[in-house]
Parts: sequence; C-alpha cells; structure tokens
Amino acid sequence: MSLTLYDTMARKKRPFVPQDPRRVTMYVCGPTVYNYSHIGNFRPVVVFDVLFRVLRRLYGEQAVRYAANVTDVDDKINAKAAEQGVPIGEITDRYLAAYNADAQALGALLPTVQPRATQTMDAIIEMIGRLVRNNAAYAAEGHVLFDTQAFSDYGKLSGRPLDEMIAGARVEVAPYKRHPADFVLWKPSKPGEPVWDSPWGPGRPGWHIECSAMIEQELGLPIDIHGGGIDLVFPHHENELAQGMCDGHHHGGYAHYWLHNGFLNMGDEKMSKSLGNVTLAHDLLKQQPGEVIRWALLAAHYRQPLAWTDDALAQARNSLDHLYGVLGRARHVAAGGSAALADEQLAPLMDDLNTPSAMAELKRLANDLDAAVRRDQPAAGALKQDLMALAEVLGFLQADPQVWFQGGADEGLKAQIDALIAARDTARAAKDWSEADRIRAELTALNVEVMDGPAGATWRIPTLKTGEQA
Repeated sequence: MSLTLYDTMARKKRPFVPQDPRRVTMYVCGPTVYNYSHIGNFRPVVVFDVLFRVLRRLYGEQAVRYAANVTDVDDKINAKAAEQGVPIGEITDRYLAAYNADAQALGALLPTVQPRATQTMDAIIEMIGRLVRNNAAYAAEGHVLFDTQAFSDYGKLSGRPLDEMIAGARVEVAPYKRHPADFVLWKPSKPGEPVWDSPWGPGRPGWHIECSAMIEQELGLPIDIHGGGIDLVFPHHENELAQGMCDGHHHGGYAHYWLHNGFLNMGDEKMSKSLGNVTLAHDLLKQQPGEVIRWALLAAHYRQPLAWTDDALAQARNSLDHLYGVLGRARHVAAGGSAALADEQLAPLMDDLNTPSAMAELKRLANDLDAAVRRDQPAAGALKQDLMALAEVLGFLQADPQVWFQGGADEGLKAQIDALIAARDTARAAKDWSEADRIRAELTALNVEVMDGPAGATWRIPTLKTGEQA
C-alpha cells in the first residue's frame, strides 16, 4: 500500500515517491510573527503534522526532514515594533514563542528546522545575485525585480493566464517595472525600518524570495513536498517556483509535490485578521484541551473548506470523551500484539490524508475494544495496541484518561470527590440507595459527572462550553 497525495501542479492524486527514501524533504510556509495566530493559521500546522507523522512511520523518524519557516521581517512586524518602541526581534521572539507553544498544545511535533528570514539574509542576497546574472531579474531605482517573462511556465501552478493573474492580484503598479506582473526581490527600507546592505543598495527582501532561499539553504533543491494554505498558490508559491527554476543553481525541478489545504471559514467567510472574524488559538486553548481543537481542525478533509463553529468543537469534545472513556474502562488491559499498524487501519491516511475516515476507524477500534473489555475477550490487548498506534499517527489520546476527565480539578477538590465516590460505593454495596442518591446529588452540585462502569465508578468535570464564564 503506497501513499498517494493530491498534487496541485498535476491537478490529481499521485503516488508519493521520494527522491531518496533515506532523506525525505518537506517544506511548509509558516507564520509571520507579529501577533498571536488565529485558528485558521493552525489548520496547515495540524494537517502537515499528520503528514509528517505518516512519513516518519513510513520512512523512519530520522529520514524525514521537515522545515517550516518563520517570516520575521515584514511591514506588520515593523509597524508593531515602531508602535511599541522596541526592536523587531523583541516582537518576533515573543510571538514565535507563543506560536510554538500553541502549536505544541495542539499536538504538533516541532519541525526538524524552523529557519527565520533574518537569519537567511546572506543566502537571500546570493540568490537574488544569481537571478540577476541569469537575466531573470533586474535592478531598477534601488529595487530588484523578478522578470516574469524569463520563466515560460509562469502561471502553471495556479493554472491562470498571466493577464487574469494581474487583474486578480493586488499588483503594485510602478514605472520601473518591465511587466506589470514582475515582483520585488529587494526593496529600499523606509526610515526607521530594519535594513541590510546589498549590492543594490541598503534595503530588505521581498516576501517570496525569503522562502526560496530558506528551502535551498535548509533542504536543498528540489524538495519532495511543498505545503501551505490554498491562498498561497498565487502569488506566493507561483513566484517561489519561478525564482527557484530560474536560479540556475540546481537541476531537476523545485518541488515534486505541491499540497494545499482549504480555508477555515467562520460561518460563511474565510477567516482572516482583516475581516475581524478571528478566533485566536491562544484564547481557545484556555477553554478547550488542545486535542479537541485538533480534532475539529482534522474533522474535514484537508483540501475541503472547514466551517468553524461552536458545534464543531462540541462534537470534537464528545468524540474524544467517548474515546477516553473507552480507554479508561480498558485501563487494566495491557496493550499487546504487533506495534505495526495494519494496512487497513492506515489506509485512509495513505489515501491523500483522509483524516475523517481515519477518525471513523479510530472510533470503530474503540467500540470493538469496549465490547472486548465488557466480554473479557483476549482480543482486547491487540485492539488497544491498534487503537493507540493509529491515535499516535493522528496525534490523539496522548493524555491519561483520568487526567483528561479530571483536569479541571485541583488536588483538594480531587480528594473531596474521591472521598464522596468511595462513600457512595459503600452506600451502594449496603443497598442504602437514598444515601447513594444524596451523595450523587452532592457530586452534581460540585459539577461532577459520575460514570458507573464494570470496574467501578469514575468521574469527570465537563469542560466549559465556548463562551461560558468560569
């Protein structure tokens, strides 16, 4: 069974064949760090984290090199630094740390490398120099521009004719451009902005060249997989591809597979900071465990739009409560059998990362495990092993079931609840039903939900619904 991925360039699913199975390379466009990231920014983080996990399982953890860049020089960063009267590094360090903490809370593994634009400046300037020498770029009035006429395949990735792309894009009209679609590789810095020396005068790079240079420096070209949001196909990835192909520094293409995730929509609109319909992951993580948010982000196929609603979060919480409930009831079962996932269990992910289907398989395994535990069947060990192996590839069930349900209680409250549960068990054993009911009512008043099972009673504190006050 082989992994197939939908390649934006080919407009179809293709079997994934790495150039070198001992060194599989993937690059995903990361954040611009000037603020906390909204939940839409974390859809590619979680989607490509699943792909990273699948690739590591197929080729070995050491064989996969995953780079996710950080844009740490940008107009918005400059504006925030100026507003707060601090160097840009103070802004970018603060929000990169917050971004990584949020990504970790959502169960994302750290990428192998996290290159930063400001730390790649020599490579960026060198690459621009090569493009100029290859007649694919030209200097004009302190700027260096990429000459889109130098790349005959320009527009192939997005599949749009050039005149249509110009009409649809916010193309800056400038008298020094040879063609309206030409884009900036280097530009003069405005007063007070960060500045670097270059052969074309002091200034800073354009956005697109940063990624091309970081890919070349960290992974080498061509790479196996290039990922990002669907909104990056044009102009960002189209321009990256053009630069990489005209660089003349390598042969064999730029990226062999282009993967793009669909938008996350708040109601009917794409979520964006400019529309103001933003939910910050940072805030949401105070209300919900990271796995709940991760589940909601993976609940639709990655190429489809994803509607973000309170209901989607509630459904995610219910699904995970069910899975953790099964695990809690199976806590006495030792996971046994092979650690290798059966082909049938991994099959949905091998088919272009079909996470909804893989999550349905997770639920099926959990239900089979629950039935085996109830009937005390020997198959329970192997089922638990399979459940945990598939959950790991998806990034779920990483918490202890007891902690999952009781995470909202401090030690004093836990001791009080455990004492009440023990007293209720004693009353039930003595068939003192009125006392058992009285204790249950006391637990309910503490916002504790009691769950009676074959191995005795367990309890949980239901989480706050989105928008509720503690």
